[in-house]
Amino acid sequence: MENNPLTLTSVPALVPSSSKAPEAKSAPALTSRELVKEQAADAFFFRDLERHGILLNAPQIKAVRHGEGPMLILAGAGCGKTTVLAARTAYLIAVRRIAPSSILLVTFTSKAAKEIKERIGRMPGVSPAAAQSVEARTFHSFALLLLRRDGCKEQIMGESHAQQTIMKMILRRHDPSQTYQPETLLAALSAWKMQGRGVEELPDQSAEEASIKRILEAYEAWKQERHLWDFDDILLQLRRRMEDRMFLKRLQSRYTWLMVDEFQDTNTVQYELVQYLAAAHRNLAVVGDDDQTIYTFNGARQESILEFDQIYPESKIVILDINYRSDSRILGLGSAIVRHNRFRRDKVLKAAGPKGYMPHYALPAHPEEEAAWVVAHITEQVKLRHASYKDIAILHRTAGSSRSVLEQLLLRGIPFVQHGGSSVFYDQTLIKPLMDHLRLSLNPRRMESLPGALGPLYVPREESLAYIAAQEKQVRKKYPLIHLTRWERLQPFQQAAVKERIKLIKSLQTMKPAYALQEMRRLFYDKYIQAGDPLVYTQYKEMVLDSLEELESAAARFDTVEQFITYADELSRRHAQMELLKDRHDGDAVQLMTIHRAKGLEFPYVYWIGASEGILPHRTALKEKPPEEMKATVPAASEQQIREAALEEERRLAYVAVTRAKERLYISSPAYYHGKPAPPSRFLLEAFGVKASHENDSKKTASCKKK
Repeated sequence: MENNPLTLTSVPALVPSSSKAPEAKSAPALTSRELVKEQAADAFFFRDLERHGILLNAPQIKAVRHGEGPMLILAGAGCGKTTVLAARTAYLIAVRRIAPSSILLVTFTSKAAKEIKERIGRMPGVSPAAAQSVEARTFHSFALLLLRRDGCKEQIMGESHAQQTIMKMILRRHDPSQTYQPETLLAALSAWKMQGRGVEELPDQSAEEASIKRILEAYEAWKQERHLWDFDDILLQLRRRMEDRMFLKRLQSRYTWLMVDEFQDTNTVQYELVQYLAAAHRNLAVVGDDDQTIYTFNGARQESILEFDQIYPESKIVILDINYRSDSRILGLGSAIVRHNRFRRDKVLKAAGPKGYMPHYALPAHPEEEAAWVVAHITEQVKLRHASYKDIAILHRTAGSSRSVLEQLLLRGIPFVQHGGSSVFYDQTLIKPLMDHLRLSLNPRRMESLPGALGPLYVPREESLAYIAAQEKQVRKKYPLIHLTRWERLQPFQQAAVKERIKLIKSLQTMKPAYALQEMRRLFYDKYIQAGDPLVYTQYKEMVLDSLEELESAAARFDTVEQFITYADELSRRHAQMELLKDRHDGDAVQLMTIHRAKGLEFPYVYWIGASEGILPHRTALKEKPPEEMKATVPAASEQQIREAALEEERRLAYVAVTRAKERLYISSPAYYHGKPAPPSRFLLEAFGVKASHENDSKKTASCKKK
């Protein structure tokens, strides 16, 4: 294959070539046609479904027929849960003669709510008026509807930009040194509130905790004075209202049939709302998959599913285990990965789809070779008309692990959509100040790079830029930063720091770019990042270090700063151009996204990149001492429990990545990452029954690539 020398194999590296690939069993072919006999009282309903092309399998029929009482529907990936929810709603209306207005169906996204409503409307036996009467909403939309009916008139701050603006104003009053980032504080506040706690309960033992508590209390007071709510307040307010017995009784009388989708993603407050609503009638059907709980950092509780039959001992459990999405080998691999988790409901998916192609594995030397191979392989598949760009998804664990592939897509002019990101790696907030220092070393009068250099000098940015611009009108300097050394607003030590920084910037030009970055980190940048926002650094330290190491790896390919900056600037130019032209490719574009964002989606072609130790599982989950952000989410757990839970969540991410693929799955495991040996992900080896010491794996993989 031209420009594509990597060999694809049928087993991952370090797995004996004779090993048999895991494969899911074939599902029984029986459907409602054979399973629902003519003499059954509800046969008319299933015959109607069949005429509409909806043929339900045995577990789906069981879920649809379920009447009163609680039910847990464990819905494996690609097992038709949306069809079951819509069909069960129709069954309640057409067969059990339940009033449509008494049915409440809660989803996690407005898109899912819209889709389920449309599906219900297309079901036999459901009139347009009946479909309209069913309450299908997100948690937030439903809560707001009830609060408005109850007379609440508060305005909703739906835009995160509006919240950040208010937080910036609060920070100017309470934190003049601008230590904290608004978005970080807002995320921390949201996580706290979704545990059902108020700001008055925030810890204040240390000076930093007390400072954060003062800021967040001021933010909440500001909103309260102006009768404003954010999205979290909507759920909290409804939860408080439900403590009013009369209010709750009215709700329980109105909504006597309750269904909740994606139950594994519920946080503490959402879970409590569901329990309040279902307490009187217990007609609660929840749908979810504990193997797809990948949002615990957002408060999702896997326990919601694991403990369901303890909370509701009379509940029925139905397992939707017939997958219609993937080839049996793709499905078999996903199941073989996730079965190594201890804390899960036991289920093994079966394959109903036609036989396709088995997963293939690649062992590139490093992420650069991986990216070149992936993009060349995609180009060839499209050229041979095996696929269109829109059929293809490239899935990655972190933003940093997608840098190389994003650059290759840009350089080769392949249309792509970057989900959750809108810039190249070198323009990201964390990276740009370092790049701007390098740019100024080449051209000290590159004015658009000055803001990036000012932050780490701890000087007021806007006023400094205004002062430099005013001074430049009088006297142009080769190094405009020099003006700050004469600015009376700065203390002598700050003026001296500016002089030292200019001296450093002059010296950077002659250094190797990777060494220049290391010097900046050693002299000032790592301290700046840590002091710049202690909350960010404490919570996301590993991600920050990951990105900085990724930058050094990227720079190591270049001999001079000029080459590196020319390359980065060219990528920024191409990215801006692509953004302008993105509407022209009519949606025919490769999808580039994190595995988290891919949940719930499916693609004919999936490339899972970075399937190596330290990337997935991420190094945060492999540490002997768990990072602080993990401890904060489960304060009562031991370090051993936290480590195990973190590794299990990483394994669920691998399962989600694999089960997004419908037809073809390519898994790539770079042998080196950030200059260090990285064996293939333990999750792949486990799936093939290989249990090896990961330290030894590193040495074997490295020597394998050197031969």
